[in-house]
This record gives sequence, structure tokens and C-alpha cells, in this order.
Amino acid sequence: MSYTGPDFDPPQQRRPRRGPLTVALAALVPGALLGWMVYEAVGGGGTGGADRTASAAPTAGTSAAPSAPAGTPAASPSASASGSSGDDGKEPGSGPLKGKVVVIDPGHNPGNFRHTAEINRQVDIGTNRKECDTTGTSTNDGYTEAEFTVDVAHRLRTLLEKQGATVKLTRDGDSPAWGPCVDERARIGNTARADAAVSIHADGSAPGDRGFHVILPGSVHAGAADTRAIVGPSHDLGVRIAGNFLRETGEPPSNYVGGGTGLVTRTDLGGLNLSTVPKVFIECGNMRDSKDAALLTSGAWRQKAAQGLSEGIVSFLRQS
Repeated sequence: MSYTGPDFDPPQQRRPRRGPLTVALAALVPGALLGWMVYEAVGGGGTGGADRTASAAPTAGTSAAPSAPAGTPAASPSASASGSSGDDGKEPGSGPLKGKVVVIDPGHNPGNFRHTAEINRQVDIGTNRKECDTTGTSTNDGYTEAEFTVDVAHRLRTLLEKQGATVKLTRDGDSPAWGPCVDERARIGNTARADAAVSIHADGSAPGDRGFHVILPGSVHAGAADTRAIVGPSHDLGVRIAGNFLRETGEPPSNYVGGGTGLVTRTDLGGLNLSTVPKVFIECGNMRDSKDAALLTSGAWRQKAAQGLSEGIVSFLRQS
């Protein structure tokens, strides 16, 4: 998603550019360390498609020179995938995650750009007030963040339901024409008493910025926001997602935020501030970088993204 908008302010000052050798080492070592750290710590080893219209100018993003899945075929962005490879045939509710509730929050809405008055309405996020929502970003070819996020959400839902989890989406193909607002997205997870909630996004940064990062809630106690009880479990959820996402997709941690860890803590996001359940955001890649865009528009890669998210969530839920 673009950092301009309700839940996204510009990140902290960017680190200075480094020489080619330093950049290459920074891209490889943090990713390897992150994967190793997560595996040691945890002891482990839908259909897309919507109007290709909403777009926002890039203002901040994600990066790191990845050992991405080279040669991954660039499938049509709107290619559907309601299932996954390795279907074990289990019915929802019958697997190891029976009784667990997961809320998936696909960022933005493809109709937001038609409802500027509604999405610009200010809502209370505890620490201050922000716009209800934004249009999100898009690739240079017009594949929107809203399309991407709901496609990955559908794939992730399928994988989690096969594990027995009850899965709820904050928006789906039959959602209203805009929104929901960021405070309502948090409320959906709270009302469901989710055991874990994940908000899916893609960034709109400058070309050359690559990689993913997981955004964790900081400690906030102001107005209607009180994240103190969820900071610890949300950090655990985020670390597990980051490690598994890296392993499954080959997309490295961001090269401009997070110091190479793929983890960023923020206290200005309504979707996190107002959550009372463990919750994280993930920026899966930078839609404005041509190399990241080639991955984000690939149905095969989006399946890998859903698999990485699923494995991180399952790891978290099975130890909680």
C-alpha cells in the first residue's frame, strides 16, 4: 500500500545508500539470519479479480535484493486459485486448528476511488484521527493493491480452513463498494475474538525498493486504543510470519525499513491501535518496482505468499 493515507504515514528517515558489495551482503545475510532465527525459535522447520482502476502515487515502500523464485511464470494478475497444492481433503473445522478463529483483512477496496468523500472521513484511531481508508496503490500496468490483497486472502482462507480454522474476511468479493474503514476492520477482528488477525497489503514505493516487511503494534494506551495486552503475542505472530514468508516466497526483508529484519513496529496505525486481538500487517512487496511487480502479479507467487502466511499463522496458533 502507499504510505499516504489513513493508516500509513511516511516511515522513518531512510538509511543511506551503500556500495554494491555492502548491499549484496546486506540482502543475503539478514534474510538468512531471519529464516534461521525463526526456525530455531519455533522449532520448525479464492479468486482474484476486481476493477483495475484504483491507484495511488508511490511515496514509500519495501525492498532488498531477493533470491526470489527465479523463472516464476508471470501469470495473469486476475488469475484465480481457490485451492492449493497438497489438498489433504479435510473439511473446515476438522483439522488441528479446530476451534481457532483467524481474521484476514485484505487492504483497501477496488471501489474506494469512486467514494473519496466517504474514505476521507476522519475516524478515531485512539492516538489521533485519520482518514477512513485510502485507494491503495497499483503496479505500473494497473494491477491494483485491492485486487492483490483479496486474491491472497482467498488463497490463505483455503489453506487455513484445510487446517480446521474458522476464517473471517473483513471484506470479500460481495463487500460494499468502499471500505470498510480502518476502525471497523479492527472491530471485526475484535468482535470475532480472533486468535490471530493479519492485514494484507502491498507497498507503493520508489523503483529499486524491494522486499517485504511485517508491521507490529507498538505499546499504545490512549483514547479507545490499548494494545498493551497484544504487543507480545503480536510480535510472536509477526516473527513467525516473517520467517515462513521469506522461506516460501524467496522475497527478502525490506532494504529500507526494518534494518534488514523484515519487522517494523509502529504506533500510528488504526488497524493495530484499535485491535484487542493479536494482529500484524504485512507489506508483501513493492508494486512500483518492476521486479517485485512481476512476482506480485504472478498467481503462482501469490500462492507461495499465501502458503508462507498460512504456515506462520499455523505455527503461532499451535503454540498458543
